[in-house]
Amino acid sequence: MTAIATTTEQLPAVQADQQTAGAGQYLTFVLAGEVYALGILNIKEIIDYGNVTEVPMMPAFVRGVINLRGSVVPVIDLAARFGKDSTQVAKRTGIVIVETNDDENNSLQYIGIIVDAVNEVVDISQQDIEPPPSFGTGIRPDFINGMAKRNDRFIILLNVNRVLSVNEMADLSKVTAGNLEHGSS
Repeated sequence: MTAIATTTEQLPAVQADQQTAGAGQYLTFVLAGEVYALGILNIKEIIDYGNVTEVPMMPAFVRGVINLRGSVVPVIDLAARFGKDSTQVAKRTGIVIVETNDDENNSLQYIGIIVDAVNEVVDISQQDIEPPPSFGTGIRPDFINGMAKRNDRFIILLNVNRVLSVNEMADLSKVTAGNLEHGSS
């Protein structure tokens, strides 16, 4: 029993149910002037921006779909998803193909996210990760798994399953389609 007490004392102050990011390798990228990161295990591949087919009646943050080796992959404008202006396509604009977990169907889904530029893969240690702030980042707090300190700057570590929640994005599509009276009580 003494060993359990010792182990408990060594646990970090932030509990696991808050889903604070853990140490590991992260892909960093730039979006609207901020540096963000996703765990490398969620990244399937990185491709140049192009050949996005627009899909009518979608919310502004859904740019369209791409054909990835015979599979239809939706492409999300991450800046627009965060409530900012749409990403302007430039020379370094890329699409990061991310693997997410669809909670409703308990299946894996691939989603492309548009980023201004992909930076690098970095190793982030646990002592360099702070819990997510409750305000002040310009995006919803539940989208953030933590803040990593690196080179005197913070990198926002994203919660991929929250940011790219298929169910939530589908609900937002319904609202965008004009189903606004549902929200009034």
